Amino acid sequence: MDSAPVKRRKLAHVQDGAEIALQSAASTGISRSRAFVLEAEELLDSVRLDYGTALEGVDDLLHRIKDAVEGIKSHDPRPLAEAVSKLEKKHKIKVPFPDPPPQENSNYKVAFAKPAQFNVVGSYVSKTMVKTQKDHGVDMVIALPEEILQEKDYLDLRYFYKRAYYLAVVAATLRKKLGSESQLSYESLNGNPLCPVLAIQPTASNPKDSEQSGAKASLDYRIRIIPCAPDGFFSKAKLHLGATLVRKGREGDLNTSSEPTPFYNSTIAAETCFLSYLKVLRQAEKKCAGFKNACILGRIWLQQRGFGGDISRGGFGHFEWAVLLALLLQGGESKALSSSLSGTQLFKALVQFLSVTNFAEKPCVFGSAKPDLEPHLESGPILYDSTRQLNLAFKMGPWSAALLHQHARWTRSLLADSTANHFNPTFILKTDVPSLSFDLIARLNLDGTPEQAGSDSRGQTWQLSTKVYRVLKGALVDKEMGERARLIHIQPPASPSWSLDGPKPNENSSLEIGILFDPVNMARAVDRGPSAGPSAEEKEECEAFRKFWGNKSELRRFERDTIRETLIWNSTTPFELCEEIMRYILGVHLRIGHLHNEISVYGNGLPALLSLKPADTALFNAAKKAFGTFERDIRDLDDLPLRVRQIAPICPELRQASVKPPTHGLSKSGPRPLECVISFEASGKWPESLVAIQRTKIAFLLMIGSLLERSKPGEIKTHIGLVDAKHETENLAFLDVLYESGPAFRLRIHSDLEESLLERQVKDKTAEQYLRQRATTLLATFRRLYTNLPLHNQYISTCATRFPALSPTIRLVKHWFNGHKLSYHFTDEFIELAVLRVFLSPYPWDAPTSASTGFMRTLLFLAHWDWRADPLILDTSGEMAATDRTSIATRLEAWRKIDPSMNHTVLFVATAQEPSGVAWTTVDGEAKPSKVVAARMTSLAKSASRLIREQGAELDCRRLFVPSVKDYDVLIHLNNKALKSTLKTYTNIDPEDEDETLGRPRFKNLDERTGQEPLPLAQHPAELFLEHLSAAYDGPLVFFRGGVEDNTIGAIWNPQMQRRSFRINLPTSYKPVAGQKRSKGDEDENEGDEAELVDVNKEAILSEIARIGVDLIDNIEVKGV
Repeated sequence: MDSAPVKRRKLAHVQDGAEIALQSAASTGISRSRAFVLEAEELLDSVRLDYGTALEGVDDLLHRIKDAVEGIKSHDPRPLAEAVSKLEKKHKIKVPFPDPPPQENSNYKVAFAKPAQFNVVGSYVSKTMVKTQKDHGVDMVIALPEEILQEKDYLDLRYFYKRAYYLAVVAATLRKKLGSESQLSYESLNGNPLCPVLAIQPTASNPKDSEQSGAKASLDYRIRIIPCAPDGFFSKAKLHLGATLVRKGREGDLNTSSEPTPFYNSTIAAETCFLSYLKVLRQAEKKCAGFKNACILGRIWLQQRGFGGDISRGGFGHFEWAVLLALLLQGGESKALSSSLSGTQLFKALVQFLSVTNFAEKPCVFGSAKPDLEPHLESGPILYDSTRQLNLAFKMGPWSAALLHQHARWTRSLLADSTANHFNPTFILKTDVPSLSFDLIARLNLDGTPEQAGSDSRGQTWQLSTKVYRVLKGALVDKEMGERARLIHIQPPASPSWSLDGPKPNENSSLEIGILFDPVNMARAVDRGPSAGPSAEEKEECEAFRKFWGNKSELRRFERDTIRETLIWNSTTPFELCEEIMRYILGVHLRIGHLHNEISVYGNGLPALLSLKPADTALFNAAKKAFGTFERDIRDLDDLPLRVRQIAPICPELRQASVKPPTHGLSKSGPRPLECVISFEASGKWPESLVAIQRTKIAFLLMIGSLLERSKPGEIKTHIGLVDAKHETENLAFLDVLYESGPAFRLRIHSDLEESLLERQVKDKTAEQYLRQRATTLLATFRRLYTNLPLHNQYISTCATRFPALSPTIRLVKHWFNGHKLSYHFTDEFIELAVLRVFLSPYPWDAPTSASTGFMRTLLFLAHWDWRADPLILDTSGEMAATDRTSIATRLEAWRKIDPSMNHTVLFVATAQEPSGVAWTTVDGEAKPSKVVAARMTSLAKSASRLIREQGAELDCRRLFVPSVKDYDVLIHLNNKALKSTLKTYTNIDPEDEDETLGRPRFKNLDERTGQEPLPLAQHPAELFLEHLSAAYDGPLVFFRGGVEDNTIGAIWNPQMQRRSFRINLPTSYKPVAGQKRSKGDEDENEGDEAELVDVNKEAILSEIARIGVDLIDNIEVKGV
């Protein structure tokens, strides 16, 4: 466990930051939460394989393969062309030569002899496979005998030609011996084009066969036959990273270039290290009891982030993780970790090591030797084992090293956050979906673009990827250009397998690029380059700047008469700016993008749905400015009897959280007022009666309105609005203040005494129970309106400034709730807090930097949130103690015990300012949403997350917002014309005088609307209509509706209200079931021997709804009719 003592020695050759991180990880691992350790142990137990069952028959097959290979007849050296021709004619099999293949007139000779050694290596030997890995491979290494090799075979692909021929001979024999029992094919070892291997897929491992035999189904596995060079055969001194070992071109001519071939050199070196690393790993297993567990945890961590040993998956997989951990555990001067650490401690230590070590920025060297490897960083990341003289990161690109480093940093931040759930983001959530990780995704379709493969044998796609990465990094990531992007990742295509008798497939040159924005710098439309000064250094900098940016660079004069090289971009949004820069710079340096379909860009579909623009921020700021003017006008009133203490906004428009930005000016319907509350200094003049306080508020509002109109004649108009309250103790009125310039505000008064009187009623045990219950509901409503909402508004506004992507993300998520007709059941504040959670606790990523990633991560959170057992806790103060979190969780447990069916409390959302958990999920004493609606939210979020994962970057974002109307039993279509007519309310027009069909006065000469602006409505007519329907038919029907523009109300019949026996006080309208009675003893035995069955009278209920709605309803659509 994590209670073992910790020992440390200084690591002389590793960076100081890495050493400190290792020591910190091992020491803090003991004091970390035991929950993470226990959950990790449970995960290990659940993912371990039962090798005897899961890989049944693999040992027998390995022995058969070994016997078959040993039985192959040897032959003396022959000319390569002759040997290949004879093999292909006899066995109908192709030799998988690497590119370029040997010349037909080549004087190379090949031979075959019995392998020098057989060994099974990899996860099968170390027993570190897991059930969830993509494929289960068993690797058998066969060492080529020394007599068929020559000392200089490391030059010009000679070793790889002989290796390919050797593999083809083995494949021909095994195909004959195994017959139809297995399927054989070639594939590249970890995507390395130099190293083809033979993949054997047993057909007998089909799960159906195991099911028929009654045994537990075994896994589909494959055996890979990997030829390798004898250990120590090639001189490691000649395989260093700076050597040029490929000296002949494709046509066989000498390559005059002295360009190093580090990838080729490392591949040769790796071919001789299979057995030596097998020994290293076995020694680590024996020395450290937690080594295997740490390797399994590392495999899962890498797998969830899309990393693997294949070049297309980053080139850093389970093998690299295990070897790196083993090197850190080795004794001597290089000891960095104690062998007494547990598996979880070792995992944390290695994650922290990776978080401070970027192999692409500085070489990381293990061993006593200290070679100077800085000059070779240009060729790729370096993780160097000086004992075996191998760069373990030779399959990695600088982009994958940066991504690995970034993921390790994010995980380190997660493990350091004592308030976060460590386990799920670390091991459960899959972060390999590009749409969830990157703000912009681009696909380069370059199949027809010629590209030199280079002498390093990496392939055309790799060469192109490297060039694209360097160009984009210089344009977007480097500090000289202001660090517009935080991360650029290149996803090369995977290398496919191919048949034994077919040619190797051509490389796919299609690349996928992911860019993670810096939200502040990416929105910059002007880039200032170096100063155009007279010094030689400044001239050199300007020349380099112009060379990189081409004709886009121009001289501009700035403040203090400084003249700089400048870039002016035409786009305005971060996404469009990034796309413009990317298309321009790739066209300048690589001539990519001149054709229309060469670059496809994804990621801007979601903001386009709502037309999210930078101008929206100006509209929100204009609303805040108008509110400031309104506040100033009230504070300047001299005749108010009490001094104003605070005027606080409480509406989404004033916290940048409304779906549409606030607009002012002429409108066909009444303006939407911005709601706010006003509080005054404490006074003893308030009456000691709740009813009298409400009347006093009305008088106060009338006075404020009169004073405002008098202070700004012609500029301000005010109107008192009355609330349709059920009781006289509720708030009865509000004041609408309309400015001639356009803004409108709705004002309510906060009285401290009202809260005190309500608290007194709640605690009065002598009062009737229903009065106390009413007082409890009114107190909760009061605190939500006058205490919690102003604080919430202030905090969301602050966070919208702190996180530039928060506001557009909230608007997108609200649009999603509107699209699926869920908005009626959820408060705006709950949706905003659910989105905010993704920003405050963003693990396993960092906070979203675009609306698209924020929206998709919010859906992912809603899909995984178990709201039945877990509260949503947001530390809005930054200082929430662990005891506070525990008390919130305890409060939820208590609610679930009191209300197990969740009739009163469903979602539990607590913040530092509002720890009760029900302020945003309970309205007027009723759960909002209900359990049924909350379950539908989760179901829709899961469906959307699954669609995002399956469709990837090519997802049509509009599909995420299309409602499934087939799920509703009833659809009530509202009359759009009637709604628009109802929205127009005027001061001097009595609605009773309006013509019901034409929406105007009966007499044209009495039309007093000319020149008038419509008044703001107390409530939208569709919303008010839906509230009346819910109040009347809440039992039999559950209604659904989206935003203001949604003119269709969906409804489903309550399945709990089924056919039943007749009794008095039935909850809704029922009708007798013709010819059916319930027999004696079935139910309701006290109602007689036989009771008449009744069913919900659906037709009558729908008829009543149609009668209530009158002209507001266009038609009612019933499912199945």
